Amino acid sequence: MDDHFHDECGVFGIFGAEESANLAYLGLHSLQHRGQESSGIVSSDGQQLFAHRAMGLVQDGFGPAVMDRLVGDRAIGHVRYSTAGAKADLKNAQPIAVDYAQGALAVAHNGNLTNFDHLRASLESEGSIFQTTSDTELLVHLIARSRQEELADRVVESLRAVQGAYSIVFLTPTQLIAVRDPYGLRPLCLGMLKDAQVVASEPVAFHLIGAEYLRDVEPGEMIVIDRAGLRSLRPFEPQPRKMCIFEYVYFARPDSTLSGVSVYEARKRMGRVLAEEQPADVDLVIPVPDSGVASAMGFARALGAPFELGLIRSHYVGRTFIEPAQSIRHFGVRLKLSPVRGLL
Repeated sequence: MDDHFHDECGVFGIFGAEESANLAYLGLHSLQHRGQESSGIVSSDGQQLFAHRAMGLVQDGFGPAVMDRLVGDRAIGHVRYSTAGAKADLKNAQPIAVDYAQGALAVAHNGNLTNFDHLRASLESEGSIFQTTSDTELLVHLIARSRQEELADRVVESLRAVQGAYSIVFLTPTQLIAVRDPYGLRPLCLGMLKDAQVVASEPVAFHLIGAEYLRDVEPGEMIVIDRAGLRSLRPFEPQPRKMCIFEYVYFARPDSTLSGVSVYEARKRMGRVLAEEQPADVDLVIPVPDSGVASAMGFARALGAPFELGLIRSHYVGRTFIEPAQSIRHFGVRLKLSPVRGLL
């Protein structure tokens, strides 16, 4: 039990670029804020898939020797926080890559399938054997059981059986498919790098690799990319748009723009509205970094109060540490945040 939200992950995909795995690595680095538990990249040379997954940060799990093995001009990647499945376990890292009757397939998923337990139990009663506790593996089983001939049709049939939030990228040796759930609960964006097509959870992943942001993938839209180009399909019934508000409050990077709205400006507006609804007589406004900074700026400006950085966040906190005796309470907070004592 902890105080983190565990339904953010980051996905990335690129088709038609030399050194696709290296570009996926950089894209995942830009999405690292969406998940630090594990990371993975699957690439393809048009004939087969090459996969590597590791616990922890992208930069720790992908050295030169690993990257040399991830060949090809197409790749997908994933950074993970747990939603379904045991947290610190490599078997639940993504992308999941399998070989089945129709060939090789990899999948990376950001979201949460709410009927996972029911569907898994049903499949297991019919003989399916699950290798992970992740809800993403459910999609692999459903796709493998589908009688549809084309992968896109098998994906659609499978997604019609599930409920919940998803932004997903699939990779085979010949195709990359990206799809967003009909409510648009999780973000997904489309970009271009020269002649290559790129998809990512946030457009910040495009900035680092020099790709151009084109647009958001619309709720309920499926993007199919292969050597013939890009096709946009709308296979699902339209639903009311319900993007998760916590993308703006907490999940997304402040320099992202989602659904045409700047995350940074949205957080500042939240602070101004808070000042209108709950005005306070204060000496200083101090944010808890990092996600609270922009909101605190808006709050301070609306109140006409001074804004100061009274808490300094350490960006070098390790993923694991030896915790001292329980007599030192809230050690994790003290490790991460240090007060500017003279100011306070």
